[in-house]
Amino acid sequence: MIKSKIYEKYNFVEILQKYNYCLHSGNIVAGVIMFKESSGFLVNIGDNFSGYLPQEEINKKFIRTERAQNQLIYLTRDFFIVKYNLDRRQYILSIKRLEYIRSWKRIKQLEFENCMFYLKINYINKGGLITNLEGLQAFVPKSQIYANDYIKSYRNKKVICKILIINEHKNQLVLTAKSPLIHLSKHKLRPGEILYGTITKVKTYGLFIKIYKIIALLHISEIGFEYIDNIHKVFCINKLIKIRIIHIDSKQGRISVSKRKIKTKFN
Repeated sequence: MIKSKIYEKYNFVEILQKYNYCLHSGNIVAGVIMFKESSGFLVNIGDNFSGYLPQEEINKKFIRTERAQNQLIYLTRDFFIVKYNLDRRQYILSIKRLEYIRSWKRIKQLEFENCMFYLKINYINKGGLITNLEGLQAFVPKSQIYANDYIKSYRNKKVICKILIINEHKNQLVLTAKSPLIHLSKHKLRPGEILYGTITKVKTYGLFIKIYKIIALLHISEIGFEYIDNIHKVFCINKLIKIRIIHIDSKQGRISVSKRKIKTKFN
């Protein structure tokens, strides 16, 4: 195995010698990790260039142990050029930044393809759930979880999510756990459809109603034509009511319903 790596090393160096190219910060260059130093690795990126890979520019999973660090020797791979160090006359390289760039490219592709994925919840805070997608930290806001009153129950569990917002410049990756439920529902909800739902919450601004395991909002303005002084006296949890779907926001996972112009014995 070691002989194979050494052969690969010299074969790669020969290939590099055939090309005369200029390197700049932000470029991606191929190289061979040659030696291990106390705080990083020396990298061969061609006869005319010398590279240095600091430990902080390597994903921690690759350097947790001495054995793991030694296994990097003679590794051939791509590196991101951070800058040129005039004092050391070396290019400062990074694996971590290259993986970061590639992670964002994969995430943009996932958003374009409208993918759904199961993700393990790593942490929970007051605002929502924290997970990881393609090696990057992602956030599921409390507003994008149906059972947000029981947010602590999500700890260490897997949740099916979709991408809601991405902003590479701000390193912002926001997911939704509501939208996938609409897409995966066996019953395909349609605007204008009339059906029954069960009240799960009563708020001053309206009712939350469960329809085929999906929560919809019945705003107080859509309950009827008469003014409701105290909504809590009129409606209660677990009551079955007839409603009409007036709007479906598949991206946000929001469904709005109305009780207007619907004749029902439950009025």
